[in-house]
Amino acid sequence: MNKVRLVHFTYLPMSMRVLFTMVLLVFGTGYLMAMIQVWESHASRDSNPMLSAKDLMIAYSGNPEGTKLESALRGPMSDMLPKEKRDVVIAWLHAGAHEDEYAGKIGPIMEEHCAMCHSPGVNPHLPDLTNQAAVMKTAVKDEGMNIHTLVRVSHIHLFSITFIFFITGYIFTHAHVRPTWLKCVALAAPFAVLITDVASWYLTKVWTGFAWVVIGSGAIMGLSFAFMWITSIYQLWFYQLPREIEDEEGQLPSIHRD
Repeated sequence: MNKVRLVHFTYLPMSMRVLFTMVLLVFGTGYLMAMIQVWESHASRDSNPMLSAKDLMIAYSGNPEGTKLESALRGPMSDMLPKEKRDVVIAWLHAGAHEDEYAGKIGPIMEEHCAMCHSPGVNPHLPDLTNQAAVMKTAVKDEGMNIHTLVRVSHIHLFSITFIFFITGYIFTHAHVRPTWLKCVALAAPFAVLITDVASWYLTKVWTGFAWVVIGSGAIMGLSFAFMWITSIYQLWFYQLPREIEDEEGQLPSIHRD
């Protein structure tokens, strides 16, 4: 008789293996979309098309050399209006954002491309860009995300990412990985760096060097997710469990099978 472990994918019902596979496929696609969203939201804030630590510094601590409106136009709002019109608005900001130039040069651009979404009646959480007085409030020094926004994004991020890594990690616990400490590190790392990631959003406002901690934390989360995802998918369908495996982890009792 061969001693086998209940915990491995090999001995799960086909229905559960299919369920785990579909969850991982959706999570994998969602994680890829999240990475694209991070790129779209933060890249180019420093006028460089690549995502950099300086982009994150500007996003969280602000840009002493620019305004809120310019940071938005170079970052998350860069695709919302044609480049030539974006350059007109940025040039106006660099020239001092003179109010007497607004009606003939800037107002029509805002009305055509921005006011439809940036209106209190449409979305009260977005800056109002429907009139000159409101636009002038965004033509001030960029100080990054305010505490209210950071708190709102933080609690969403903490709950949602924990949910994703709990489910992915639970599926991954059914994989055979040796040494055991490597499996435990892969499970624990994303939760640990999730805390350092969110904390660094706030700390970057104190010292911009914490932007590198944001990058490092994100990289560790991504590597952990990729390792668990690839290992789980492979062992769900293609891996042949060794004939003799010691129950070192003690997660579930073993059974005997003829």
